[in-house]
Amino acid sequence: MNTTPLLLKHTVLALLVAATLGACSEAPAPEPITPQPILQGNQLRFPVGHPQLALIGITTSAPGRAIAVDLPAKLVWNEERTQRIYPAFAGRISAIQADVGLTVKPGTVLAQLASPDFGMAQADTAKAQVDVQLAQKSLSRQKELFDAGIIARKDLEQAQADYARAGAESDRALARTKLYGASTGVNQQLAIKSTINGVVVERNLNPGQELRPDQSGPGIPALFVVSDPTSLWVQIDARDSEASTLRVGTNFELSIAALPGQKFEGKVTAAADFIDPTTRTIKVRGVIANPERRLKAEMLATARVQRQLGNGVIVPASAVILRGTKQFVFVQVQPGVFEPREVERSYEGAKEAVISRGLEVGEQVVSENALLLGRQFRVASDEAKTPAVTSAVAPAAPATSAKASAP
Repeated sequence: MNTTPLLLKHTVLALLVAATLGACSEAPAPEPITPQPILQGNQLRFPVGHPQLALIGITTSAPGRAIAVDLPAKLVWNEERTQRIYPAFAGRISAIQADVGLTVKPGTVLAQLASPDFGMAQADTAKAQVDVQLAQKSLSRQKELFDAGIIARKDLEQAQADYARAGAESDRALARTKLYGASTGVNQQLAIKSTINGVVVERNLNPGQELRPDQSGPGIPALFVVSDPTSLWVQIDARDSEASTLRVGTNFELSIAALPGQKFEGKVTAAADFIDPTTRTIKVRGVIANPERRLKAEMLATARVQRQLGNGVIVPASAVILRGTKQFVFVQVQPGVFEPREVERSYEGAKEAVISRGLEVGEQVVSENALLLGRQFRVASDEAKTPAVTSAVAPAAPATSAKASAP
């Protein structure tokens, strides 16, 4: 009798049994279940070493003091040291003699304008001067005739009046042409000049460009902008709650994102008496020195001022959460034990808030992941209510089954 197939069959069965036992022995052990926080009264208690505790940031509440308030700001040219040049006469640009970056002083010629209208002003001045000379000669003759007794006094007085009128007209025409830098001759060439010390910071014209006097005013770029960049204005958008803080003369600290680590000191010089209807902010203007010219116009900045808040408790703004219409913070009464506390907030900034009621100095509040803790509190509260509901319903089940089996 051949026993080889039977032996082979037993060998295969043995291998299968061994593989099954090995697979069962290699099964991973079940991971231990992390105990969940429980709700006792109004306190949420976490087990020692619970991983969620590492996510919760704690900050100790501090007494009221002056806090730093950060406000958006922008740098602009100091308009008290800025000249915006617009065309006074119609004409054509014949030459440009200045470009951006040029340092100028009063009288520096920036461009030349060929203007027939300015030529007419020059001609009016020349004619007025001739009229003065003629009136003066006529007055001299009339005075000689009067002294000789040939003419009456009224003729002399008429000559004197004519001379005075001619002189007044000559002075007016001369002052007009002097205002634009040319007092003699008729050449129709108007020199566009700077009247202040500064730097050409903007140029908006090209050779041969035609100009008109109506090309000026808000929204129309100036031909040249000359400014002193060593002094800049700071435009600050302040909330209405900061109006009492940003008074004229208040110092502020300016920081620029493009210049990290550098601080600049400025002073408030003016504040508006109304709220901008678009941005709902109060426009505040300050001035800041820029001797090294590191600051540039149109830079965005942050102005920081110190605000006195009086009595109260200061906590991070992230510690205060809103539940409906009420405000709460979570207080750590002991390690791993938290309770919600209703509070009243008298001030809220971007980083700090002032609590006027509901919190004492020195208490520890949750400043990071307060919303996560609030969600955990609700979950624990719902789980705490579930057993009570079950026990209330459970006794009814046997009665129902008994009633059903009565028949």
